[in-house]
Amino acid sequence: MAVLVLVRSPLPRLRALLQRCWGRLERGLWPGVFGGQSPPWGPALAVQGPALVPQGINDAGESSAEAPSLLESIVWMAAPKQRRTIEVNRCRRRNPRKLIEIKRNIDVCPECGNLKQKHVLCGYCYTKVKEETRLIRMEMHKKEGGPFNAPTVETVVLYEGEKPTEEDEGKRIIERARKRPSWFVQN
Repeated sequence: MAVLVLVRSPLPRLRALLQRCWGRLERGLWPGVFGGQSPPWGPALAVQGPALVPQGINDAGESSAEAPSLLESIVWMAAPKQRRTIEVNRCRRRNPRKLIEIKRNIDVCPECGNLKQKHVLCGYCYTKVKEETRLIRMEMHKKEGGPFNAPTVETVVLYEGEKPTEEDEGKRIIERARKRPSWFVQN
């Protein structure tokens, strides 16, 4: 089994030692590539050792005399010893804390009668609001002739049978040829 350790060091002595070790390892592995015998391949370990670089000069003017050893500078990572069984995985995934909770705050929408969460806008009513808003925007676009021709005044939407008030003077008026929806309140 061959173990590959990659360490990058600015120290010349350590660099030379690593190059010699790498050369011996290469000479032992390359004959297997060209038809000779070599040790069987095994898992490789790559290690980065930033602690091998000596520390800078201390405030007192002393430099650190000893560099830490190779084993002290390696960051060891945890690896599982054995595979998790199917039973353990299923128990972990189906834990009651991870299951979807039953919603108990379901109510009937007073506007349309569909089910919705309490204190949340009904999804069906929201699609109706979006559609009405889209139709109002289309009428505004027809009236203005483009998106950059919009006046800087407030817009008032009047439905069938409604008349503009005194407050609506000087405002842009959009008329809709239908009855006002119950959810679209008049200001």
